[in-house]
Amino acid sequence: MAKKALILLANGFEEIEAVAPIDLLRRADIDVSVASCENQLSVIGRSNLTLQTDCLVSEMEEQMFDLLVLPGGPAVYELRKKPFILKIIQHYNKKKKWIGAICAAPLLLMDAKILEQSDFTAHASVMNELPQLNQQKDVVLDKNLITSSGAGTAVVFALALVEVLTNSENAKLIADSVHAPFQPICK
Repeated sequence: MAKKALILLANGFEEIEAVAPIDLLRRADIDVSVASCENQLSVIGRSNLTLQTDCLVSEMEEQMFDLLVLPGGPAVYELRKKPFILKIIQHYNKKKKWIGAICAAPLLLMDAKILEQSDFTAHASVMNELPQLNQQKDVVLDKNLITSSGAGTAVVFALALVEVLTNSENAKLIADSVHAPFQPICK
């Protein structure tokens, strides 16, 4: 059965942190659903790129995916104010499903109270709230959490998501197809 990923977008999302996972996961034949956290399907990124999502997150609450992806950007600060987003994150964590968070999105993991005792990374701009973030790695895998530091690491992050849902060989094939470097994250 094909693996399934859910990517949540809200106005102000960091475009490359959303598009790289959408693209590379789909290249790996993973069924990707992009859900708007807004009241409409069109979501505007931080650089004014508009993406048409597949559905509203409210329509997806009952469905379970193998992976939940949380792009960063200014949208994170608005999502922190939405308890239903934190409940979705907690539900995925309770079910031991993969959760990917990049840039400022690990703040959502902190707010959902699932970062305790975890190794993770995030954008340096959130260090005041997440002082224990790992600054030595672009992507960190710990338990069911995959975190990454920011827009510049979006392709490496996306390849790590492909790897955990499929395998290292498949992630390497995808990396080679887009001429990206690949270092397995799963050991």
